[in-house]
Amino acid sequence: MKFKMIHENYNVFDMERSLEFYEKALGMTEKHRKEDPEGNFKIIYVGNDESDFELELTWIKEMDRPYNLGDEEFHLAFRVDDFEAAHKLHEEMGCIIFENEEMGIYFIQDPDGYWLEILPTR
Repeated sequence: MKFKMIHENYNVFDMERSLEFYEKALGMTEKHRKEDPEGNFKIIYVGNDESDFELELTWIKEMDRPYNLGDEEFHLAFRVDDFEAAHKLHEEMGCIIFENEEMGIYFIQDPDGYWLEILPTR
């Protein structure tokens, strides 16, 4: 058997804010969506041309507060071809939350608190 990763899900409190963040910070745009006809949920898949992997953003109408992410001991990693330009953009956005200069990586945080690792192409 062969398994191929196709997407990861993040539940989001404010879909528009999340879509804006992922487009600006990582160049990810909407690929397709599923919406409840009664407006109870939205599922929007975002991605970019660098990979066929998608991030599934799920908004649920009943959620009345930001999600509790616990100890945040998980993250999604992105490799970038221009590490310095990405770092500058993320610094300007104010979303860098941790840097490990020795390893040559840093982490940004999305509007819901999810950590995203940024690595240079090596």
